[in-house]
Amino acid sequence: MTHSLQIHLKQVRFFSFHGIYKEETMVGGEFEVNMSVTYVPSDFNFTDISNTLNYVSVYELLAKKMAIPTPLLETIATETATEILQQFPLSTAVFISIDKINPPIEKFQGRVGVSFTIQRK
Repeated sequence: MTHSLQIHLKQVRFFSFHGIYKEETMVGGEFEVNMSVTYVPSDFNFTDISNTLNYVSVYELLAKKMAIPTPLLETIATETATEILQQFPLSTAVFISIDKINPPIEKFQGRVGVSFTIQRK
């Protein structure tokens, strides 16, 4: 029998200074992150946090990455997902999407973003 579970961080908002344009690094902008982390529990006794992934710890890792001004969202997505696999041995896959809300594009209404998926071999 194959089994896995996922934890989700949904619509997590950050104000950060990411971007390739000087204005973005000076005034900052709003970002929204969605993430799913797949893991294989050590057993089905979910009375102890050690049998699952602590979403607070995953959030704290994400928040640290989002606080570092970075030119490209691709860098944040790939580094965050890779670190999750490294720091959480139960994790087997990570999906992350990062949207830039109100990007500095003339006459553009909406969001831009990236998504990344990585699986442990």
